[in-house]
Amino acid sequence: MAETILVVDDQSSVRRLLEEYLTEQGYRVITATDGQNALYNARHYEPDLILLDIMMPNMDGYQFLRQYRQERATPVIILTAREEETDAVLGLDLGADDYVIKPFRMRELHARIRAALRRKEEAPGKDEILHVGDLILDRREHSVRVGQSAVDLTPLEFDLLAALMRSPGRVFTRADLVDRLADSGFTGLENTLNVHIRNLRRKLGDDPEKPRYIETVFGVGYRMVKS
Repeated sequence: MAETILVVDDQSSVRRLLEEYLTEQGYRVITATDGQNALYNARHYEPDLILLDIMMPNMDGYQFLRQYRQERATPVIILTAREEETDAVLGLDLGADDYVIKPFRMRELHARIRAALRRKEEAPGKDEILHVGDLILDRREHSVRVGQSAVDLTPLEFDLLAALMRSPGRVFTRADLVDRLADSGFTGLENTLNVHIRNLRRKLGDDPEKPRYIETVFGVGYRMVKS
């Protein structure tokens, strides 16, 4: 069965262009004109990936992300104009996985889509269950717990946490983590990685001033604190 992509944009020309191109690439394409319409279609069609514009009437992309991330961890790629690039960082804070700047090349967008879908479908490795203190990551169930509390992560956040948990105490440079996540399809930059680290800490209840899990090694990168 073809993978389903939900395209959310209030400009009919953008929706039509993306629908035609992605359909040619073999995807099933659903469209929405604003966040409210997108929520309905996302719940009804359960897409494998969402392409999300930010500036829309009725319910914008930020509002959509805040609500949808409470329900599902579907990969989301933000579509943003260059002058709104800093706004895309807020989208990452709210749980988006990546962003692409308009106008974009279709090949670049398709590469980002394939990367996000590969990351979502990546098969569990040998280290299926990882433990660091009371933090438990189960690759088979794609779940994370802090003690008895479940933690909802995006696919990219999950892979980032797994990379750190495999080697507690080891210092990873930002470039190291970008390279490692590239194997899972990450195509972002180091500044994008920093946003995902911040989101991880927030979701884990980790204080960067007194870290229990993810420690910043200033001028170098990050490491998972040994239990």
